[in-house]
Amino acid sequence: MASPEKPWTIIVGAGPSGLLLGLMLAKKGVTVHILEAAGELDDSPRAAYYGPPAAYELRRAGVIDDIRKEGFDPVKTCWRKLDGTYLAGFDNTLMHDDPDRLACLPLAQLDRLLYRHAIQQPSLKVFFNHKVMDIGQDDDKAWVDVETPEGPKRLEATYIVGCDGASSTVRRKLYGAKDFPGYTWDKQIVATNVAYPFEKFGYDDANFFIHPEHWHMVARLTKNADDSGWWRVSYGEISGLTREELIARQPMKYEAMLPGHPKPGEYDLAAISPYKIHQRLVEKMRVGRFMLAADAAHICNPFGGLGLTGGLVDIGGLYDCMIGVYEGKADESILDKYSEMRRQRYQTVTDPISTDNIKRLYDQDPDKALENDSFLKMLKDIEGDVEAQREFMRSPMALRYDFTQHYNTAKNGSQAGEVKNGAVTSQVEQVAVAGTD
Repeated sequence: MASPEKPWTIIVGAGPSGLLLGLMLAKKGVTVHILEAAGELDDSPRAAYYGPPAAYELRRAGVIDDIRKEGFDPVKTCWRKLDGTYLAGFDNTLMHDDPDRLACLPLAQLDRLLYRHAIQQPSLKVFFNHKVMDIGQDDDKAWVDVETPEGPKRLEATYIVGCDGASSTVRRKLYGAKDFPGYTWDKQIVATNVAYPFEKFGYDDANFFIHPEHWHMVARLTKNADDSGWWRVSYGEISGLTREELIARQPMKYEAMLPGHPKPGEYDLAAISPYKIHQRLVEKMRVGRFMLAADAAHICNPFGGLGLTGGLVDIGGLYDCMIGVYEGKADESILDKYSEMRRQRYQTVTDPISTDNIKRLYDQDPDKALENDSFLKMLKDIEGDVEAQREFMRSPMALRYDFTQHYNTAKNGSQAGEVKNGAVTSQVEQVAVAGTD
């Protein structure tokens, strides 16, 4: 269906979403070229937690076992007061027999793992130092104009997918540099990676702290045999400060927030990254022969891990749609359904739940949280009910949608998928969080 020079699909971006989509398509024999503007995979500290619907897609791609070997399965998630007082939480070990249980592996390691698997596929190629400058399409094909080490090139494919992140070139060329509907939070976030013995203070694997000033999250990133390891500490800060001012305030924030009130020298700070957070969703995730997925299509605040998990669920859905077209099981209208339903899942699950997740930390009195917060009250109510807890921990599956139900059943027989789910027409109120993005 495609010549060696013209792959069936070009994927822009060799991050986790682009590599996952490429791997899944290539396993079906689809010719895939992945273009990455940088000279190597991104090694910066980023997300690490993969909720059940993301684990499901990673399992379909054949990589979840390797992820669990290189990473670990988080045990407990909880909410606390600033002094460490436990309020409520849930125990992920109750899902020990679920193949799609929560998993943790730093995203840079997932990139490398997916890359190793992807380049083993004979129909897939990854090209580094290939920077997309412009795009175009007609009735028969789509193309990207690319800067390469050999000079400018025009590369063509039947379909092109933008998996090139929140500052996506593909999205900007489709919609304009400033057309990414939504808003920027007035909250400043600082993400840090640190080695500090939180385990000695009784911390769980993911801890969310409720406080009007020092709201923050502490989540384990790696786990050694002695229970030590690296942790992600993400905290809220004063808006309007420069990067230099935010970095200068980090020791004060750590001393105020962390157990034992440590001073510099009592912890190993490996990375610090101040950044703004957004809630944004593109108008359409399909424009002709171009598709957008993951952060290129939508972004949210990091508390609860719905950005990464939702992005990987995009990929699983887009894979089902594209392979349906490739194999003649569906017509191109299924790509419009991809756009419709993935946008809807953002609107009814990702956006409202991630918004609640962050507001829960700073927008209430921690001493009254168990009285006033319906989510925390629900967690307390189901503490002694194992089946209710298991059902709650499966709740992120609301992010999924079974696109195979739109396959041409007259030709191909029943194509019912594992999850025969339809439209979520109202806001989902409670979803188990998956650490942080």
